[in-house]
Amino acid sequence: MTEVPAAILVVAEILILGSGTFSRYVLDAPLVWTDELAGILFLWLAMLGACIALRRGAHMQLTTFIKDLPPGTRAWLQALGMSLVVAFLAMLCLPAWEHWQEDFGVTTPVLGLSEGWRSGAVLVGTVLMLVTAATRWIEQSSGRQVAATGTAMVVCGACLWALTPVLSDLGNINLVFFFLGLLVSCIVIGVPIGFSFGLSTMCYLAFSTQTPMSIVPSRMEEGMSNLILLAVPLFVFLGSLIEMAGLARAMIGFLVGLIGHVRGGLQYVLLGAMYIVSGISGAKAADMAAVAPALFPEMKRRGSNEGDLIGLLSASGAMSETIPPSIVLITVGSVTGVSITSLFIGGLMPAAVGALLMAAVVWWQTRREDMSGVRRTPRKDIGRLLLKALPALVLPLIIRTAVVEGVATATEVSTIGIFYTVLVGIVVYRQFDWRRIYPMLLDTASLSGAILLIVGCATTMAWALTQSGFAQELVTVMTAVPGGKLGFLVISALAFVVLGSLLEGIPAIVLFGPLLFPIARLVGLNEVHYAMVAVFAMGLGLFAPPFGVGFYAACAIGRVSPDVAMSRVWPHMGALLIALLLLVFVPWLSTGFL
Repeated sequence: MTEVPAAILVVAEILILGSGTFSRYVLDAPLVWTDELAGILFLWLAMLGACIALRRGAHMQLTTFIKDLPPGTRAWLQALGMSLVVAFLAMLCLPAWEHWQEDFGVTTPVLGLSEGWRSGAVLVGTVLMLVTAATRWIEQSSGRQVAATGTAMVVCGACLWALTPVLSDLGNINLVFFFLGLLVSCIVIGVPIGFSFGLSTMCYLAFSTQTPMSIVPSRMEEGMSNLILLAVPLFVFLGSLIEMAGLARAMIGFLVGLIGHVRGGLQYVLLGAMYIVSGISGAKAADMAAVAPALFPEMKRRGSNEGDLIGLLSASGAMSETIPPSIVLITVGSVTGVSITSLFIGGLMPAAVGALLMAAVVWWQTRREDMSGVRRTPRKDIGRLLLKALPALVLPLIIRTAVVEGVATATEVSTIGIFYTVLVGIVVYRQFDWRRIYPMLLDTASLSGAILLIVGCATTMAWALTQSGFAQELVTVMTAVPGGKLGFLVISALAFVVLGSLLEGIPAIVLFGPLLFPIARLVGLNEVHYAMVAVFAMGLGLFAPPFGVGFYAACAIGRVSPDVAMSRVWPHMGALLIALLLLVFVPWLSTGFL
């Protein structure tokens, strides 16, 4: 019911933005309606994608605390977690309906369409997700578990409703109950992060304030419909395309031919490939999936330790968080107002520092590698591999140049990359598999929906925290930190390492970016410098065991047990920690090319 419309919406967004970009920059005849129509369809894509992700179990969640529990206990916690998801969606239905009614009589400025077409996406998506969540709850849990957890939800809801007068008088103490107690509890038992944010915010507003509940879908819509974020699904799809169309394989083949014969050569190739590919796809999972399977078999054959390979893959994923067009950078620009062009320029050097320090670790680990059976690639073959890889190597340059020179926005340039990749895949590499397009479109919708639901719910939570006065109190505390702006920067870096580990990069930046970036400006920090430190720190936390979700993703992609890899990742994480300290104390590394 949702998959075909979601796939069609991805294609529609590509065509609408692509035609708008072509008309504006080639024909010099702008189509004034493209952004408005793309924005409406984008919200539908986000909500349908979130529904697909829910059905697939693909929403971001923390499983560290429950994955090793006995099966029976884990089953009960999963049933409880799904009942909480159902509770949130059930609470959201009526406010979404009210919000849709409020918007129905308002028209858009260009197309003259009812705003109900936009807000209707939140209503329809909520209802579809409620049906999906209830179905999964019933299918994956026993009747006893459904009855027990469902009864618990009803009893807890009734108790909170009865205690509303008491909670209303407690003021900001409710922040501890709902945004610390309830939120942390939900995340610990494995409730997807977006739904944990949403449930905590809904309960806080419903049971301790007089705020109309229609503000929740309104803020969700505002957070999810920012047109800058449309770059998220488009770059996710582009990342899938470069792997399918042969661009990633051509780049890796050239790098292997160039330096594959030296000690640690394939490890250096992995670092270089991650740096290049990250500049195309913007999505770390797509980057690792494009690079690791092509290199790991030969690296293992040469005697490399599996744990070391996962350490390198994890660290390179963390390092590449600042490489444009990183989805995290796009999100930073969306929620904080920092220039995305400046972020794209500032992100290259921090990643290069991290790559150089990891290269030093590779040199130490492979200094005694046996290369007797490895043949050096002849120069003429290297030239042939370069010619083959040239169309692929041009793509990152096109993307960065188009954004930096102002030729296209970060969203528009993603469509340029998609059309270029399709053309190169069909004409040059001739391995474009049309049968894989539909599954790739669904994967794009699913991942994008999972990301954007977090953005919407985190935006709502950030608004609630601001309205409570918490933001002002945070400003007071953080501006009093010893050491001035350097002390604030160090504490922020440590905080973002922890947040990246527990919440992942996007939820952390959406929730805390609007609160901390104004403080950074207030104490005199360059906003690009602060963004690079925050993003790099979150990447370090995201890929550092035992809590970092990115570490387990790297293990899954590399097909290595986390138990084997966990003890071997620390040299690479240590290199990233040194790189982070350099970013903190040397602002030029982030701002030198602005």
